[in-house]
Amino acid sequence: MHILFSPPDISSAEVEEVIEVIQSGWITTGPKTKEFERQIAEYVGVNKAVCLNSQTACAEMALRLLGIGRNDEVIVPSYTYTASASVIYHVGARIVFVDVQKNNLQMDYDALESAINKNTKAIIPVDLGGVPCDYKRIFEIVEKKKSLFTPSNKLQKAIGRVAVCADAAHAFGASWKGKKIGAVADFTSFSFHAVKNLTTAEGGALTWRSIEGIDDEELYQLIQLYSLHGQSKDALAKTQIGAWEYDIIAPWYKCNMTDIMAAIGIGQMRRYPRLLKKRKEIIEKYNAAFKSLDIEVLPHYTDDYQSSGHLYITRIPGIGKEQRQDIIGKMAEAGIATNVHYKPLPMMTGYKKLGFSIDDYPNSYDRYVNEITLPLHSKLTDEEIEYVCKNYCSIVQSCL
Repeated sequence: MHILFSPPDISSAEVEEVIEVIQSGWITTGPKTKEFERQIAEYVGVNKAVCLNSQTACAEMALRLLGIGRNDEVIVPSYTYTASASVIYHVGARIVFVDVQKNNLQMDYDALESAINKNTKAIIPVDLGGVPCDYKRIFEIVEKKKSLFTPSNKLQKAIGRVAVCADAAHAFGASWKGKKIGAVADFTSFSFHAVKNLTTAEGGALTWRSIEGIDDEELYQLIQLYSLHGQSKDALAKTQIGAWEYDIIAPWYKCNMTDIMAAIGIGQMRRYPRLLKKRKEIIEKYNAAFKSLDIEVLPHYTDDYQSSGHLYITRIPGIGKEQRQDIIGKMAEAGIATNVHYKPLPMMTGYKKLGFSIDDYPNSYDRYVNEITLPLHSKLTDEEIEYVCKNYCSIVQSCL
């Protein structure tokens, strides 16, 4: 048996949508992208959504809207993928890493509170594996620290405190306190990369809560300008007879979503409730099978939140990197692909060059060193799920 880690779940629904776009003669940003944006905003429960070519572009866009740059600081957990932090570097601000909790993959909220100073302009909490952060605690912290905050543009002034810009790359479809992720943080960026629950091959979406004194439509139009070179008309508008002329408002960026990508997403949206249900069923089967093992797993479903079920993260206390690699190797020999989420960013060359050291983030290292992620995707069959459970149980037990 050969079990892939996270293949895309594409059906005839997506294929039909893409064929329609290709045959329409309009394949770049146009009506399908606008429809996909509308569906995302409605699903999440906000007035507007913007679809771009990646979650990274969406997260960076939020920082640029906020006017964050040189001399500003943005706080992010050290235990995450590089996209959570690289966007801070892109806008010229200072990355401030916060360690995760000793017994949890969420950031240490006490350390977060201590890290906020007069230069802090945003926090990027990460909904790792699709599990929402403790947003109640996060908002309590930023409200408590309001006296340190000095806004530097209109949007910052309207928010009136450090902005919460959630990295929800894993969490499309998750909810917190009955509210969909995407409508909880000030800004939320989603990923529709090929390995995500809902995919457009590449792509992402940015959503935001309505902010008093800020017009949602004006914010939407500003993002359009940012994402299309600062061009005053998009390609579709320029095709109208006699409407060739446009202006460049500023020399900005190029990160729009195409209608081909959006078409895949629209097909996925029709199936998404079923895809989420399947993931929940798999997680419940895994949890039941691994009860007898001395391992930790993420709590995906509680009274406070519902996960999107993106990653099945396990942790085997007491083992080191060598034992972990032995388990990963034996799973591979059995035909089961596994992964590690994540190698903390202070361990990566690019971040070490910026002066970061994993020695300053001991909890991140301790949780990384014995972490193994199992396959979790909606194409898994009952037979494959049983095969993963059987092999993981026997391999882990043999290595302990």
